[in-house]
Amino acid sequence: MKIKVTEKSFKDVLKLEGAKHIKPLKQSRFLRWLIKVLSAKELKETGFSYISEGMNKLGKKEPCLILMNHSSFTDLQIIGTVFSDRSYHIVCTNDGFVGKGLLMRRVGCIPTKKFIPEAVLIKDMKYALTKLKSSVVMYPEASYSFDGSETPLPESLGKCLKLLGVPVVMVKTQGAFLRDPLYNGLKKRKTKVSAIVRYLLTPEEIKEKSPEELNAKLTEAFKYDHFRAQHEAGVLIKEPFRAEGLHRVLYKCPDCMAEGCMEGKGIYIRCCNCGSLYELKEDGTLEGQKEKTKFSYITDWYKWERECVKEELLNAKYRLSTDVDIMVLVDEKSMYHVGEGHLTHDLTGFTLTGCNGELSYHQSGSASYSLYADYFWYEIGDVISIGDNKMQYYCFPKEKEGSNVAKARLAAEELFRLKNSEKGIKSFTS
Repeated sequence: MKIKVTEKSFKDVLKLEGAKHIKPLKQSRFLRWLIKVLSAKELKETGFSYISEGMNKLGKKEPCLILMNHSSFTDLQIIGTVFSDRSYHIVCTNDGFVGKGLLMRRVGCIPTKKFIPEAVLIKDMKYALTKLKSSVVMYPEASYSFDGSETPLPESLGKCLKLLGVPVVMVKTQGAFLRDPLYNGLKKRKTKVSAIVRYLLTPEEIKEKSPEELNAKLTEAFKYDHFRAQHEAGVLIKEPFRAEGLHRVLYKCPDCMAEGCMEGKGIYIRCCNCGSLYELKEDGTLEGQKEKTKFSYITDWYKWERECVKEELLNAKYRLSTDVDIMVLVDEKSMYHVGEGHLTHDLTGFTLTGCNGELSYHQSGSASYSLYADYFWYEIGDVISIGDNKMQYYCFPKEKEGSNVAKARLAAEELFRLKNSEKGIKSFTS
Protein backbone atom coordinates (compact mmCIF):
# COMPACT_ATOMS: atom_id res chain seq x y z
CA MET A 1 0.00 0.00 0.00
CA LYS A 2 1.31 3.44 -0.93
CA ILE A 3 0.33 7.02 -0.16
CA LYS A 4 0.17 10.15 -2.30
CA VAL A 5 3.22 12.37 -1.82
CA THR A 6 3.66 15.92 -3.20
CA GLU A 7 6.90 17.93 -3.26
CA LYS A 8 6.30 21.33 -1.68
CA SER A 9 8.36 23.84 0.29
CA PHE A 10 7.67 24.12 4.00
CA LYS A 11 6.87 27.80 3.53
CA ASP A 12 4.13 26.92 1.02
CA VAL A 13 2.78 24.12 3.23
CA LEU A 14 2.27 26.64 6.02
CA LYS A 15 -0.16 28.49 3.74
CA LEU A 16 -2.41 25.44 3.31
CA GLU A 17 -5.69 25.11 5.15
CA GLY A 18 -5.96 22.22 7.54
CA ALA A 19 -8.45 19.40 7.05
CA LYS A 20 -11.99 20.44 7.96
CA HIS A 21 -13.80 18.34 10.53
CA ILE A 22 -16.53 16.11 9.11
CA LYS A 23 -18.92 14.15 11.28
CA PRO A 24 -18.89 10.36 10.80
CA LEU A 25 -20.99 9.22 7.84
CA LYS A 26 -23.37 6.29 7.91
CA GLN A 27 -21.47 3.15 6.92
CA SER A 28 -22.26 1.84 3.44
CA ARG A 29 -23.83 -1.62 3.63
CA PHE A 30 -22.35 -2.46 0.26
CA LEU A 31 -18.84 -1.53 1.34
CA ARG A 32 -19.27 -3.49 4.57
CA TRP A 33 -20.25 -6.52 2.51
CA LEU A 34 -17.35 -5.91 0.13
CA ILE A 35 -14.85 -5.83 3.01
CA LYS A 36 -16.10 -9.24 4.13
CA VAL A 37 -15.85 -10.65 0.59
CA LEU A 38 -12.34 -9.27 0.02
CA SER A 39 -11.20 -10.62 3.41
CA ALA A 40 -12.56 -14.11 2.81
CA LYS A 41 -9.73 -15.48 0.67
CA GLU A 42 -6.90 -14.48 2.98
CA LEU A 43 -8.70 -15.54 6.15
CA LYS A 44 -9.49 -18.88 4.53
CA GLU A 45 -5.76 -19.34 3.91
CA THR A 46 -5.16 -18.88 7.64
CA GLY A 47 -7.92 -21.30 8.64
CA PHE A 48 -9.48 -18.44 10.58
CA SER A 49 -11.93 -19.27 13.35
CA TYR A 50 -13.23 -17.51 16.41
CA ILE A 51 -15.14 -18.27 19.59
CA SER A 52 -17.62 -16.01 21.36
CA GLU A 53 -17.85 -15.55 25.10
CA GLY A 54 -20.92 -13.88 26.61
CA MET A 55 -21.93 -12.24 23.33
CA ASN A 56 -25.55 -13.31 23.91
CA LYS A 57 -25.70 -10.38 26.36
CA LEU A 58 -25.36 -7.95 23.44
CA GLY A 59 -28.50 -7.09 21.48
CA LYS A 60 -28.40 -7.74 17.73
CA LYS A 61 -28.68 -4.04 16.98
CA GLU A 62 -27.21 -2.69 20.22
CA PRO A 63 -24.22 -0.39 19.60
CA CYS A 64 -21.09 -1.23 21.55
CA LEU A 65 -17.44 -0.26 21.82
CA ILE A 66 -15.23 -2.96 20.31
CA LEU A 67 -11.65 -2.97 21.59
CA MET A 68 -9.03 -5.05 19.80
CA ASN A 69 -5.33 -5.73 20.18
CA HIS A 70 -3.27 -4.52 17.22
CA SER A 71 -1.06 -7.10 15.47
CA SER A 72 -1.23 -6.59 11.70
CA PHE A 73 -3.48 -5.59 8.80
CA THR A 74 -5.24 -8.94 9.32
CA ASP A 75 -6.99 -7.28 12.29
CA LEU A 76 -9.19 -5.26 9.91
CA GLN A 77 -10.11 -8.37 7.95
CA ILE A 78 -11.13 -10.10 11.16
CA ILE A 79 -13.36 -7.20 12.18
CA GLY A 80 -14.93 -7.11 8.72
CA THR A 81 -15.76 -10.80 9.00
CA VAL A 82 -16.86 -11.16 12.63
CA PHE A 83 -19.04 -8.04 12.65
CA SER A 84 -20.32 -8.12 9.07
CA ASP A 85 -23.90 -8.40 10.34
CA ARG A 86 -23.87 -5.06 12.19
CA SER A 87 -22.93 -1.49 11.38
CA TYR A 88 -19.53 -0.46 12.74
CA HIS A 89 -17.18 2.50 12.58
CA ILE A 90 -13.41 2.15 12.96
CA VAL A 91 -11.17 4.73 14.64
CA CYS A 92 -8.04 4.92 12.45
CA THR A 93 -5.06 7.16 11.83
CA ASN A 94 -5.76 10.24 9.72
CA ASP A 95 -2.93 9.55 7.26
CA GLY A 96 -5.11 6.70 5.98
CA PHE A 97 -7.54 9.34 4.65
CA VAL A 98 -5.00 10.97 2.34
CA GLY A 99 -6.42 10.97 -1.19
CA LYS A 100 -9.46 8.89 -0.24
CA GLY A 101 -11.29 10.74 2.52
CA LEU A 102 -14.84 10.17 1.25
CA LEU A 103 -14.27 6.46 0.63
CA MET A 104 -12.81 5.96 4.09
CA ARG A 105 -15.78 7.69 5.69
CA ARG A 106 -18.26 5.61 3.69
CA VAL A 107 -16.41 2.50 4.85
CA GLY A 108 -17.11 3.76 8.36
CA CYS A 109 -13.73 5.16 9.40
CA ILE A 110 -13.25 7.95 11.94
CA PRO A 111 -9.92 9.80 11.59
CA THR A 112 -7.69 10.56 14.54
CA LYS A 113 -4.14 11.79 15.12
CA LYS A 114 -2.08 9.09 16.81
CA PHE A 115 -0.90 10.02 20.31
CA ILE A 116 -2.18 13.57 19.97
CA PRO A 117 -5.08 14.39 22.35
CA GLU A 118 -8.30 15.27 20.49
CA ALA A 119 -11.53 16.15 22.25
CA VAL A 120 -13.37 15.89 18.93
CA LEU A 121 -12.64 12.15 18.70
CA ILE A 122 -14.87 11.34 21.69
CA LYS A 123 -17.63 13.47 20.16
CA ASP A 124 -17.33 11.60 16.86
CA MET A 125 -17.44 8.22 18.61
CA LYS A 126 -20.46 9.32 20.62
CA TYR A 127 -22.17 10.54 17.44
CA ALA A 128 -21.60 7.21 15.70
CA LEU A 129 -22.94 5.28 18.70
CA THR A 130 -26.01 7.40 19.45
CA LYS A 131 -27.02 9.07 16.19
CA LEU A 132 -25.88 6.50 13.64
CA LYS A 133 -26.67 3.55 15.95
CA SER A 134 -23.34 2.02 14.97
CA SER A 135 -20.76 0.16 17.03
CA VAL A 136 -17.27 1.68 17.22
CA VAL A 137 -14.07 -0.31 16.75
CA MET A 138 -10.99 1.02 18.49
CA TYR A 139 -7.41 -0.20 18.69
CA PRO A 140 -6.42 1.52 21.95
CA GLU A 141 -2.77 0.47 21.61
CA ALA A 142 -2.84 2.79 18.56
CA SER A 143 0.19 1.12 16.95
CA TYR A 144 1.11 -2.36 15.82
CA SER A 145 3.11 -4.38 18.32
CA PHE A 146 6.84 -4.40 17.53
CA ASP A 147 7.83 -7.48 19.53
CA GLY A 148 4.62 -9.50 19.80
CA SER A 149 3.55 -8.24 23.22
CA GLU A 150 1.08 -5.57 24.31
CA THR A 151 1.89 -1.86 24.07
CA PRO A 152 0.85 0.81 26.62
CA LEU A 153 -2.79 1.89 26.83
CA PRO A 154 -3.74 5.55 27.32
CA GLU A 155 -4.68 6.52 30.88
CA SER A 156 -7.69 8.32 29.43
CA LEU A 157 -9.26 5.07 28.23
CA GLY A 158 -11.20 4.47 31.44
CA LYS A 159 -12.71 7.95 31.27
CA CYS A 160 -13.57 7.36 27.62
CA LEU A 161 -15.56 4.25 28.54
CA LYS A 162 -17.54 6.20 31.14
CA LEU A 163 -18.29 9.03 28.71
CA LEU A 164 -19.55 6.62 26.03
CA GLY A 165 -21.56 4.47 28.43
CA VAL A 166 -22.05 1.53 26.06
CA PRO A 167 -21.18 -2.19 26.39
CA VAL A 168 -17.54 -3.07 25.74
CA VAL A 169 -16.55 -6.07 23.63
CA MET A 170 -12.96 -7.33 23.51
CA VAL A 171 -11.48 -9.01 20.43
CA LYS A 172 -8.16 -10.74 21.06
CA THR A 173 -6.33 -12.33 18.15
CA GLN A 174 -4.01 -15.30 18.13
CA GLY A 175 -1.66 -15.92 15.22
CA ALA A 176 -2.21 -12.62 13.39
CA PHE A 177 1.15 -11.25 14.56
CA LEU A 178 2.96 -14.51 13.81
CA ARG A 179 1.55 -14.45 10.27
CA ASP A 180 2.60 -10.90 9.50
CA PRO A 181 4.98 -9.31 12.07
CA LEU A 182 5.73 -5.69 11.34
CA TYR A 183 9.51 -6.10 11.36
CA ASN A 184 9.50 -8.78 8.64
CA GLY A 185 8.93 -6.39 5.71
CA LEU A 186 5.39 -7.44 4.75
CA LYS A 187 6.39 -11.09 4.21
CA LYS A 188 3.58 -13.36 5.35
CA ARG A 189 4.02 -16.74 6.99
CA LYS A 190 1.80 -19.82 6.91
CA THR A 191 0.04 -20.15 10.25
CA LYS A 192 -3.47 -20.35 11.64
CA VAL A 193 -5.23 -17.24 12.89
CA SER A 194 -8.01 -17.23 15.46
CA ALA A 195 -9.76 -14.81 17.79
CA ILE A 196 -11.73 -14.68 21.03
CA VAL A 197 -14.67 -12.28 20.95
CA ARG A 198 -15.70 -11.56 24.53
CA TYR A 199 -18.37 -9.39 26.11
CA LEU A 200 -16.13 -7.57 28.58
CA LEU A 201 -18.14 -4.86 30.37
CA THR A 202 -21.79 -3.94 30.77
CA PRO A 203 -22.87 -0.28 30.92
CA GLU A 204 -23.78 -0.85 34.57
CA GLU A 205 -20.28 -2.14 35.40
CA ILE A 206 -18.73 0.82 33.63
CA LYS A 207 -20.89 3.20 35.64
CA GLU A 208 -20.01 1.52 38.95
CA LYS A 209 -16.25 1.35 38.41
CA SER A 210 -13.79 4.23 38.62
CA PRO A 211 -11.65 5.13 35.59
CA GLU A 212 -8.67 3.64 37.39
CA GLU A 213 -10.49 0.33 37.98
CA LEU A 214 -11.54 0.22 34.34
CA ASN A 215 -7.98 0.87 33.22
CA ALA A 216 -6.72 -1.97 35.42
CA LYS A 217 -9.26 -4.38 33.92
CA LEU A 218 -8.38 -3.34 30.38
CA THR A 219 -4.64 -3.60 31.03
CA GLU A 220 -5.13 -7.16 32.22
CA ALA A 221 -7.36 -8.02 29.26
CA PHE A 222 -4.76 -6.74 26.78
CA LYS A 223 -1.83 -8.77 28.07
CA TYR A 224 -0.34 -11.12 25.49
CA ASP A 225 2.96 -12.61 24.35
CA HIS A 226 2.61 -14.10 20.88
CA PHE A 227 6.01 -15.82 20.78
CA ARG A 228 5.61 -17.45 24.19
CA ALA A 229 2.08 -18.52 23.25
CA GLN A 230 3.42 -19.94 19.98
CA HIS A 231 5.98 -22.05 21.82
CA GLU A 232 3.51 -23.27 24.43
CA ALA A 233 0.98 -24.25 21.74
CA GLY A 234 3.60 -26.05 19.65
CA VAL A 235 2.98 -23.86 16.60
CA LEU A 236 5.79 -24.01 14.03
CA ILE A 237 6.74 -21.17 11.67
CA LYS A 238 8.97 -22.80 9.07
CA GLU A 239 9.60 -19.97 6.62
CA PRO A 240 13.34 -19.48 5.97
CA PHE A 241 12.97 -15.67 6.25
CA ARG A 242 11.40 -15.59 9.72
CA ALA A 243 14.25 -13.54 11.27
CA GLU A 244 14.70 -11.07 8.41
CA GLY A 245 14.39 -7.52 9.69
CA LEU A 246 14.44 -8.66 13.32
CA HIS A 247 17.25 -6.19 14.04
CA ARG A 248 14.62 -3.47 13.77
CA VAL A 249 13.28 -4.74 17.11
CA LEU A 250 16.37 -6.35 18.63
CA TYR A 251 18.80 -3.50 17.94
CA LYS A 252 21.07 -4.00 20.99
CA CYS A 253 23.45 -6.93 21.43
CA PRO A 254 23.10 -8.59 24.87
CA ASP A 255 26.67 -9.90 24.65
CA CYS A 256 28.81 -6.87 23.73
CA MET A 257 26.09 -4.21 24.35
CA ALA A 258 26.69 -2.58 20.96
CA GLU A 259 23.72 -0.86 19.27
CA GLY A 260 22.94 -0.63 15.57
CA CYS A 261 25.20 -3.61 14.76
CA MET A 262 22.54 -6.34 14.74
CA GLU A 263 21.56 -7.93 11.44
CA GLY A 264 18.52 -10.15 10.95
CA LYS A 265 18.78 -12.45 7.93
CA GLY A 266 17.14 -15.76 7.12
CA ILE A 267 16.54 -17.53 10.42
CA TYR A 268 19.37 -15.81 12.34
CA ILE A 269 20.08 -12.50 14.05
CA ARG A 270 23.77 -11.70 14.29
CA CYS A 271 25.88 -8.99 15.90
CA CYS A 272 28.35 -7.58 13.36
CA ASN A 273 30.42 -6.17 16.21
CA CYS A 274 31.15 -9.27 18.33
CA GLY A 275 29.83 -12.06 16.10
CA SER A 276 27.23 -13.42 18.53
CA LEU A 277 24.58 -15.41 16.68
CA TYR A 278 21.02 -16.36 17.63
CA GLU A 279 18.62 -18.58 15.74
CA LEU A 280 14.89 -17.82 15.70
CA LYS A 281 13.66 -21.39 15.85
CA GLU A 282 10.50 -22.75 14.26
CA ASP A 283 8.71 -22.81 17.64
CA GLY A 284 9.26 -19.07 18.25
CA THR A 285 12.15 -19.40 20.72
CA LEU A 286 15.66 -17.98 20.42
CA GLU A 287 18.79 -20.08 20.77
CA GLY A 288 22.37 -18.83 21.00
CA GLN A 289 24.65 -20.50 18.47
CA LYS A 290 28.07 -19.43 19.79
CA GLU A 291 27.29 -18.41 23.34
CA LYS A 292 24.86 -19.01 26.17
CA THR A 293 21.30 -18.04 25.26
CA LYS A 294 20.62 -14.77 27.13
CA PHE A 295 16.97 -14.54 26.07
CA SER A 296 14.69 -17.38 25.00
CA TYR A 297 12.03 -15.06 23.59
CA ILE A 298 12.05 -11.93 21.45
CA THR A 299 9.70 -10.33 23.97
CA ASP A 300 12.21 -10.85 26.82
CA TRP A 301 15.03 -9.33 24.74
CA TYR A 302 12.79 -6.33 23.96
CA LYS A 303 11.91 -5.89 27.67
CA TRP A 304 15.63 -5.87 28.47
CA GLU A 305 16.15 -3.16 25.85
CA ARG A 306 13.40 -1.15 27.52
CA GLU A 307 15.18 -1.42 30.88
CA CYS A 308 18.44 -0.34 29.25
CA VAL A 309 16.74 2.74 27.78
CA LYS A 310 15.17 3.55 31.15
CA GLU A 311 18.61 3.33 32.78
CA GLU A 312 20.02 5.71 30.15
CA LEU A 313 17.24 8.19 30.88
CA LEU A 314 17.74 8.01 34.65
CA ASN A 315 21.46 8.63 34.18
CA ALA A 316 20.85 11.41 31.64
CA LYS A 317 22.78 9.47 28.97
CA TYR A 318 20.01 8.90 26.43
CA ARG A 319 20.13 10.88 23.19
CA LEU A 320 18.95 10.28 19.65
CA SER A 321 20.44 12.50 16.95
CA THR A 322 19.82 11.70 13.31
CA ASP A 323 19.43 13.32 9.91
CA VAL A 324 15.97 12.77 8.46
CA ASP A 325 13.82 13.24 5.40
CA ILE A 326 10.68 15.16 6.40
CA MET A 327 7.08 14.82 5.28
CA VAL A 328 4.19 16.69 6.84
CA LEU A 329 0.46 16.13 7.03
CA VAL A 330 -1.90 19.10 7.21
CA ASP A 331 -4.90 18.00 5.12
CA GLU A 332 -6.36 14.94 3.43
CA LYS A 333 -5.17 15.80 -0.08
CA SER A 334 -1.58 14.60 0.13
CA MET A 335 1.50 14.01 2.24
CA TYR A 336 3.96 16.82 1.59
CA HIS A 337 7.68 16.17 1.28
CA VAL A 338 9.23 19.40 2.51
CA GLY A 339 12.92 18.51 2.53
CA GLU A 340 15.58 17.40 4.98
CA GLY A 341 16.31 18.14 8.59
CA HIS A 342 17.65 16.90 11.89
CA LEU A 343 15.78 15.12 14.68
CA THR A 344 17.00 14.91 18.27
CA HIS A 345 15.40 13.17 21.24
CA ASP A 346 16.68 13.61 24.79
CA LEU A 347 15.40 14.32 28.30
CA THR A 348 13.60 17.44 27.09
CA GLY A 349 11.67 15.60 24.36
CA PHE A 350 11.84 15.78 20.56
CA THR A 351 13.32 18.67 18.57
CA LEU A 352 13.01 18.82 14.79
CA THR A 353 14.78 21.44 12.67
CA GLY A 354 15.30 21.71 8.93
CA CYS A 355 13.99 22.97 5.61
CA ASN A 356 16.75 25.57 5.30
CA GLY A 357 15.99 27.02 8.72
CA GLU A 358 12.23 27.39 8.11
CA LEU A 359 11.21 24.54 10.39
CA SER A 360 11.74 24.40 14.15
CA TYR A 361 9.47 22.24 16.29
CA HIS A 362 9.79 20.98 19.87
CA GLN A 363 7.64 18.38 21.61
CA SER A 364 7.94 17.87 25.36
CA GLY A 365 8.68 14.43 26.77
CA SER A 366 5.46 14.67 28.78
CA ALA A 367 3.31 15.42 25.72
CA SER A 368 2.42 11.82 24.87
CA TYR A 369 2.48 8.41 26.57
CA SER A 370 3.85 6.74 23.42
CA LEU A 371 5.19 7.45 19.95
CA TYR A 372 3.86 6.89 16.45
CA ALA A 373 6.73 4.88 15.00
CA ASP A 374 6.47 2.37 12.19
CA TYR A 375 8.53 0.14 9.92
CA PHE A 376 8.45 0.49 6.13
CA TRP A 377 5.64 3.06 6.46
CA TYR A 378 3.57 3.06 3.22
CA GLU A 379 6.57 1.37 1.57
CA ILE A 380 8.65 4.54 2.09
CA GLY A 381 10.79 3.67 5.10
CA ASP A 382 10.96 3.42 8.87
CA VAL A 383 9.36 6.49 10.42
CA ILE A 384 9.07 8.52 13.61
CA SER A 385 6.04 10.81 13.70
CA ILE A 386 5.56 13.73 16.07
CA GLY A 387 3.37 16.82 15.97
CA ASP A 388 0.31 18.60 17.27
CA ASN A 389 -3.22 19.40 16.13
CA LYS A 390 -1.92 21.87 13.54
CA MET A 391 0.65 19.70 11.78
CA GLN A 392 2.17 16.23 11.97
CA TYR A 393 5.81 15.62 11.06
CA TYR A 394 6.89 12.29 9.59
CA CYS A 395 10.63 11.82 10.01
CA PHE A 396 12.48 9.12 8.06
CA PRO A 397 15.93 8.48 9.58
CA LYS A 398 18.73 8.30 7.03
CA GLU A 399 20.73 5.82 9.07
CA LYS A 400 20.73 2.18 7.94
CA GLU A 401 17.09 0.98 7.90
CA GLY A 402 16.12 3.40 10.64
CA SER A 403 17.46 1.16 13.40
CA ASN A 404 16.70 3.84 16.00
CA VAL A 405 12.91 3.71 15.51
CA ALA A 406 12.27 0.99 18.12
CA LYS A 407 14.55 2.63 20.67
CA ALA A 408 12.89 6.00 20.09
CA ARG A 409 9.48 4.51 20.89
CA LEU A 410 10.78 2.80 24.04
CA ALA A 411 12.48 6.03 25.11
CA ALA A 412 9.34 8.12 24.49
CA GLU A 413 7.25 5.74 26.60
CA GLU A 414 9.75 5.53 29.45
CA LEU A 415 10.42 9.29 29.42
CA PHE A 416 6.70 9.95 29.74
CA ARG A 417 6.43 7.54 32.68
CA LEU A 418 9.43 9.03 34.45
CA LYS A 419 8.28 12.61 33.97
CA ASN A 420 4.85 11.71 35.33
CA SER A 421 6.00 9.74 38.36
CA GLU A 422 7.30 11.03 41.70
CA LYS A 423 10.56 9.08 41.30
CA GLY A 424 11.00 10.33 37.77
CA ILE A 425 10.36 13.96 38.67
CA LYS A 426 12.94 13.80 41.45
CA SER A 427 15.54 12.20 39.21
CA PHE A 428 15.05 14.75 36.45
CA THR A 429 15.17 17.76 38.77
CA SER A 430 18.04 16.60 41.00
